[in-house]
Amino acid sequence: MSGAMSLFNVAQSAMSAQLVRMNAAASNLANAGSVTGEESSAYRPMRPIFAEELDQASGLSTVRVSAVIRSDVSAVKRYDPGNPMADAEGNVFEAPVDENAEMVEMLESARQYQNMVEALQTAKQLMLETMRIK
Repeated sequence: MSGAMSLFNVAQSAMSAQLVRMNAAASNLANAGSVTGEESSAYRPMRPIFAEELDQASGLSTVRVSAVIRSDVSAVKRYDPGNPMADAEGNVFEAPVDENAEMVEMLESARQYQNMVEALQTAKQLMLETMRIK
């Protein structure tokens, strides 16, 4: 049964990583269009960094999130003198979030998560069939 547990551990780590990826994209989308009066304080999109780890006992590779980093993309400078957050020159700085790219990121992470759910369901079904045979 340790092989089955290893399979479930691999799937769990992959699902956790995709959940972090989806949450980062959701946070980016939530902050799209946000403005501030200083470029340094503008929201920057987040991206998880994945790392592969080898499980010595099973020989299977797992994935984990090694870090979540902020993008170094410059904020979008926009002239908006009527905005209460505008600086002395009348500029505001908008979060550089590409909403289309974030939606693609969310859809892709949801698909990857669903693929792992389906793989676990298949593994469970195969284990049940194996038990019935014995």
